[in-house]
Amino acid sequence: MERLIEGLMYRSRWLLAPIYFGLSLAILALGIKFFLELIHLLSDIITMSEADMILVVLSLVDIAMVGGLLLMVMMSGYENFVSRLDIAENEEKLAWLGKMDSSSLKAKIAASIVAISSIHLLKKFMAAEGIDNDKLLWYVLMHITFVASAFAMGLLDALAARWGRNS
Repeated sequence: MERLIEGLMYRSRWLLAPIYFGLSLAILALGIKFFLELIHLLSDIITMSEADMILVVLSLVDIAMVGGLLLMVMMSGYENFVSRLDIAENEEKLAWLGKMDSSSLKAKIAASIVAISSIHLLKKFMAAEGIDNDKLLWYVLMHITFVASAFAMGLLDALAARWGRNS
């Protein structure tokens, strides 16, 4: 009975595969949104103010960063929790593929969230004329929370690694 339960539990990891595939569809949706924003930028470039153009470019950078984050989570998660990717020898392989464990993935996700939050905060500051100070304060506090959380996770991982070496 124990072997059956353990076998089922182990095979249940394949339930994550459609979720990781779904992330690839989310990347496709981001790609569509990216090019719609790019078309908007290029079609209005003559009449657009510099500040508005910078806001659209920041949105493009934001979309690209979220896409990269999704790709990292999708591929590393699949490799760490479902199955190794079988990539042909003659096919290009990402340098980090197969080398990112859940701890380093967590650190990269935290750093990406901080970077994405930074872009959102910069966009809010650039359009600050229409936003009241209380709202801006909340945006800053949320960003500081993300930064502090990423720093704390990194510190805890470093302490755990050091503690693991000393044991």
